[in-house]
Amino acid sequence: MTGGWTIVLDIGKTFSKASLWDERGVCVRQRSRHNQPLTVGAYQALDADSIQVWLKRVLAQYASLGPIEAIVPVAHGAGAALIRNGRLQAAPIDYEWAGVEDQRAVYQNECDSFAVTGSPALPAGLNLGLQLHWLDSLQSSTLSSSQILPWAQYWAWVLCGVAASEVSSLGCHTDLWRPFDRAPSELAVRRGWADRLAPLVPANTPLGTLSWEWALNTGLSPAVRVYCGLHDSNAALLAARSHGEIEGHDATMLATGTWFIAMHSSLQPVPGRVTTLPERRDCLVNVDVSGTPVPSSRFMGGREIEMLIGADALQSDARFAATHIEHAMRAVESGTMILPSSVRGAGPFPNAASRWVGARQDANDAVARAHLYAALVADVSLDLIGCGDTLLIDGRFSNAPVFAQSLARLRPATRVFIGNDENGVARGALHLATGAKAGTTALQRVSPLPVDLTEYRARWRESAEASDRLI
Repeated sequence: MTGGWTIVLDIGKTFSKASLWDERGVCVRQRSRHNQPLTVGAYQALDADSIQVWLKRVLAQYASLGPIEAIVPVAHGAGAALIRNGRLQAAPIDYEWAGVEDQRAVYQNECDSFAVTGSPALPAGLNLGLQLHWLDSLQSSTLSSSQILPWAQYWAWVLCGVAASEVSSLGCHTDLWRPFDRAPSELAVRRGWADRLAPLVPANTPLGTLSWEWALNTGLSPAVRVYCGLHDSNAALLAARSHGEIEGHDATMLATGTWFIAMHSSLQPVPGRVTTLPERRDCLVNVDVSGTPVPSSRFMGGREIEMLIGADALQSDARFAATHIEHAMRAVESGTMILPSSVRGAGPFPNAASRWVGARQDANDAVARAHLYAALVADVSLDLIGCGDTLLIDGRFSNAPVFAQSLARLRPATRVFIGNDENGVARGALHLATGAKAGTTALQRVSPLPVDLTEYRARWRESAEASDRLI
């Protein structure tokens, strides 16, 4: 690594995080805020202004802590900013806002096929192209006269004033990119959006230095480099690939946060088209920072767990690990379970309606069953993309023992690892900027849940699939 310190700015859907890393790859400080959408005129939007106010305050706190030399932004892939004359022209649409569905029928007739883009039709505004289509129908003059920036690169522009696009941000279910041709989609070209995209720049490119305004407001040096940045799940994939236990293996990375996203990093080249991925089951083709297609699957695991057991129970407490494992074993033995899906339209069972089978005993039983449920859904998602011999669980739920141990039991032919580190996204961003394995720690092999899940999984899958077919 370089001698200076690095700030990783991670603008997720649920949380915004800013972490400060020293030259050894040690996290010195981390701050986060819970993101809340706001209503702007006719639609629900991402609150870019409030995030910016928070970021100025945090950077000012960090300025005196060490020799900060770089900032690397990462963000979710279902957001875009329209800029003109140095200003944001329209608040970015919140991808969970369902109002864009009003334009769905017209929009879908214009899209390239799934075989070409690897981008399935997703609910609400998860396809960035549908957001642009809806904005075009509302205020076409704004869109036609503005430059389009992916959400991660918007924050780079905010900090240094240089506009860019980046391939991992464009290649995540946006409908705007052809991953096998490494070019904009026909939809993006035909609608003029391809011409409006900011210039394509590699993720590890320093776009410029911190603007004087930000330097004055934060106390940081105007010589701080601002990198182009990348899609958050691809940052986690970079971190996963840097581990010695992963190198040389047909590996899959499962990032766990608001979304659980599985990305299959195959040892074999991805074919010119992926014909085996089932479009309707939330499978897609992501694109890594080198432009390589990456078969992926996803479901809204963190959001579902929150809906099932409440936000207060999201963080797994090591003090209750044995209790949760015991309750999970009881659930398996009694046949009690949770069926998908709490978030309709997403995941491998998009049409199924969630229900609890068997009465809830107490809070520990609910946590155990919710984490067991998430493992069962993840197991299906991993099957759909051909998960290889090695799996790394990264993110918030990597330290949830019922979830990790259940996956290890469900997939006996797969080596399942956790990193005991919730900072995979930040470490991937550091690796991108510095080229070093930023403080990489040894992975921990996960022991299987001490109960046979064969019959339980078969009954759960049969019920889940039956529920999915009812609609």
